Amino acid sequence: MGFGSEDVVLIKVLRQEKGYGSKRLLTVFPNRSWSSTAVNRLLRKIDAFGSTNRKRGSGRKRTVCTAANVDAVEELCMSQENAPGTHRTVLEIAREVGISKSTVHSVIRKDLQLKCFRIRRAQHLTEANKVKHLACSKELLKRFPEHAVSFLWFTDEKLFTVVHPVNLQNDRVYARAGTKKKQVPVSRLLRTRSTFSKSVMVSVGVSTMGCTELIFIEPGVKINGDYYRNVLCRQHLLPAIRSISGEFFTFQQDGAPAHRARETVEMLSRETPDFNHLCNGLQTALILSRWTMQSGASCRSVSTAHESVTSTTSLSDSWRSGPDLTTRSSVLQ
Repeated sequence: MGFGSEDVVLIKVLRQEKGYGSKRLLTVFPNRSWSSTAVNRLLRKIDAFGSTNRKRGSGRKRTVCTAANVDAVEELCMSQENAPGTHRTVLEIAREVGISKSTVHSVIRKDLQLKCFRIRRAQHLTEANKVKHLACSKELLKRFPEHAVSFLWFTDEKLFTVVHPVNLQNDRVYARAGTKKKQVPVSRLLRTRSTFSKSVMVSVGVSTMGCTELIFIEPGVKINGDYYRNVLCRQHLLPAIRSISGEFFTFQQDGAPAHRARETVEMLSRETPDFNHLCNGLQTALILSRWTMQSGASCRSVSTAHESVTSTTSLSDSWRSGPDLTTRSSVLQ
């Protein structure tokens, strides 16, 4: 059994000051679970070096985690200054340096003592977007007090691609023992996809009070100014918003051409209690983008259901099960 730190100090003091041997130590301390072999080995180390510490340079030589490899891993795993995203993955580092992935992990964790952070998706903003976003945000803060934020409705259209998530690493096909691969049907071994995946366009409005029902746009329909005004707004969005907010709400949209058309602006200014035309709707795009990322799993399930389920009730149930929990946090962030 190994020695504790107190045991090592005790044996060292008794050996150097009183000259105790292994037999006497075992006699004086019968309750300690020491073996004579271990005590003799420790006493020889004390006599030879005068210390119980590990000798510098002893142990197995480092043949892989050398200083050169550590420096190479540090250079590759860290992004260059003023150039984010230029770092390499663990697999790329292992291939370039010529060491295993486990060694790369060991160097990063033990030698470099680096901490790993997960990358998150976010809306990409150019410098022009940032300046415009700041200006619009200031205008919105001036115009809408805190108690009026709940009645601010953000509307937009979103294209969802109906694609089932596939992980070929974990997607296996099992057959009985003795079955050859050529005997398995090709439809079971291949995961095919078309060049252009099926997609569905959805329009929706969200606020801290809730969200409208999904408004599916028929395939092949182009959303121009006339369709946006007469179909989406008058037949779907505005009635749905009024059913939740009544006649007190502010309508907000993004800067799509159909939204910025003169006839659209005149119609919304005339037929809504309040229409926010101060900004081009950059906040709408950001809020709905953030909300889409947070409720992405629900949106994918809804878009998949739209391909195979024709019942409006089934689609509505799938929609209500997801975004309600994230709508308020998305608008208030």
